Amino acid sequence: MILPIYQVDAFASKIFSGNPAAVVPLEKWLDDKTLQNIAMENNLSETAYFVKDGEEYQIRWMTPQSEVPLCGHATLASGYVLFNFIEKDKKQIVFNSKSGKLFVERNEDFITLDFPSNKPHRTIPPEDLNKCFSVQPVEILENGFFLLLVFDDENFIKNYSPDFNLIRKLHKHAVIITAKSSTVDFVSRVFVPNEGVDEDPVTGSAHTVLTPYWSEKLNKKKLIAHQVSKRGGELICENMGERIKISGRAALYMTGNIYL
Repeated sequence: MILPIYQVDAFASKIFSGNPAAVVPLEKWLDDKTLQNIAMENNLSETAYFVKDGEEYQIRWMTPQSEVPLCGHATLASGYVLFNFIEKDKKQIVFNSKSGKLFVERNEDFITLDFPSNKPHRTIPPEDLNKCFSVQPVEILENGFFLLLVFDDENFIKNYSPDFNLIRKLHKHAVIITAKSSTVDFVSRVFVPNEGVDEDPVTGSAHTVLTPYWSEKLNKKKLIAHQVSKRGGELICENMGERIKISGRAALYMTGNIYL
């Protein structure tokens, strides 16, 4: 069996920036073990798979270690592949996922994700919080897959050097650190060591949590965000109430084949 594969840098205007995702279009679903092995072999933060279902698509995402319920950058990368190689006449793609319906639109150079909002709620401080950070967060919140830690200094976010053994103990899935920014609306970084990704370069799904939080704090519906990882990426986020719109660019790095 030969499968096509695309590698796309999402939330990036040029290659070697943003967040690389592998995209594997399928005619029908393969068994979970094979899907996980492909993701492990790709060794990127996520590999996206999709299968056409009528006029819509089913989509799944896997890290090198496990399947995740939602992934923004690999959905943007999947939209890029569909718009440029498979569904060239379409302006919108509908994906059905474990997180519900996801809508992806293209508008000139930008691709916009329309995802469910995941507004965070306050939670108790994790036991090992003091060991992880030299300064303490001003707010501690959570929403399902993400622990959200808010700090009052964007330079701390940019310069923070994580101990992933300690980060791993803070939350069973993922940790976001964030602060208000002097140049954009907010900055963030995302750590996912328990899912096989120490630091995710640019995380669309995290912005379904960040956007409702900062929209309320800053009293703005439309926000500019920077994820300040080493590769970095810019996201344009819009709070639509029960839905979040996240826009960014993408750049094709590689196409190829998988031989099974």
